[in-house]
Amino acid sequence: MHKGEIDIITLGCSKNLVDAERLMRQLEAAGFRCVHDSPEPRGEIAIINTCGFIGDAKEESINTILQFIERKKHRQLKKLYVMGCLSERYLADLEQELPEVDKYFGKFDYMGIVEEIGKFEDAETGNESGKPEMLGIAPYERMITTPKHYAYLKIAEGCNRYCSYCAIPLITGRYRSREMEEIVRETEWLVSQGVRELQVIAQDLTYYGTDIYGESKIAELIDRISQVEGVKWIRLHYAYPTHFPMDLLRVIRERENVCKYLDIALQHSTDNMLSMMRRHITHEEQTELIQEIRRQVPGIHLRTTMMVGHPGETEEDFEQLKQWVKEMRFERLGAFSYSDEEGTYAFDHYEDNIPQEVKDRRLDELMSIQEEIAGETNKEKEGQEMQVVIDREEEDYYIGRTEFDSPEVDGEVLIKKTKKLQEGEWYRVLITETDTFDLYGECVNNQKQ
Repeated sequence: MHKGEIDIITLGCSKNLVDAERLMRQLEAAGFRCVHDSPEPRGEIAIINTCGFIGDAKEESINTILQFIERKKHRQLKKLYVMGCLSERYLADLEQELPEVDKYFGKFDYMGIVEEIGKFEDAETGNESGKPEMLGIAPYERMITTPKHYAYLKIAEGCNRYCSYCAIPLITGRYRSREMEEIVRETEWLVSQGVRELQVIAQDLTYYGTDIYGESKIAELIDRISQVEGVKWIRLHYAYPTHFPMDLLRVIRERENVCKYLDIALQHSTDNMLSMMRRHITHEEQTELIQEIRRQVPGIHLRTTMMVGHPGETEEDFEQLKQWVKEMRFERLGAFSYSDEEGTYAFDHYEDNIPQEVKDRRLDELMSIQEEIAGETNKEKEGQEMQVVIDREEEDYYIGRTEFDSPEVDGEVLIKKTKKLQEGEWYRVLITETDTFDLYGECVNNQKQ
């Protein structure tokens, strides 16, 4: 029986998205209709899945909550619930400052929301819906909100690294790997739902298995899920450079359906900054790691993240970082400026004394360098035939991605509409033109790959 419509709003990272998708599956099984990230929310119940990582993310979460409080004041909304990282981190403060929210939930107790909404619905209708755990749904089942051919596969929660600037261990706690067998079962379930491309995610992929198996098992895990029939592409997000499991490189190199792509956040390059950031690696070790990854996996595209304006970053540190980025020529690079987060090592032990205008200037300079590198990297692809998956159709082009492009964060391939192509299928595309971030091409033939 249809019980009503619930709006789910997800802020922050893809790990949050997986949590929202699992919640939506439970609510749909309980008889509700869930609408995700609607531009015009209309449900009587709303759930906001918040992010609490850095200042901008927290501000976005608070502003979104306030918008829905306004809807509630105007009687457009009966119940408002908040979950996720912000409420995990600031529960008491939020309850005091924004009491209009009916109930706050942390990052890991989303089943509590199902039970809470069930109680509200029972009170409204006078019926008894029963406990949510009676629904008989596997914990990994979810309502996929991404295009049907790809999904995110979260293999762990938490982080044990405790980098100086990062609040994530404060929010998520210590690293907790999921059992390998369950991840394989989830992969099989996703394939049964039509998923053919997996974005494997965790706060730290490379630590996977250490807590439950006594050693890193990421290479074995990726090898196993690559053998699940129907998996076309596997892409790896958020590796950590210290104690990198080198056996993973063999899997990336040898398994055809493991993309030659690795997202490995490096943050900085000088010994001074790597030490102050508590990264437990040196400039030399980090440089050798990047060189070894490229030696063992020819053609691999590396995505990384850099931080500017961390306490203690001198102009000399920044100039050396710029030079290192020029030398390393990362195919994909994002950057952000330091945010002083309470409870972190940096907040407690350093002074955030680099002016914001200096942080902004450094960020602009670094990204200007990367734009040039990205444009040159793309230019090298002109004249090549590449395998491309079609994500969507727009007025003038089909929009797709190569194995070197992760959805939402990387560039795209714009394909002329000379042949009829299908969303969620792979084709051979000749790259005819490029710009800084995107490729342009023509389908060689419309035979699916």
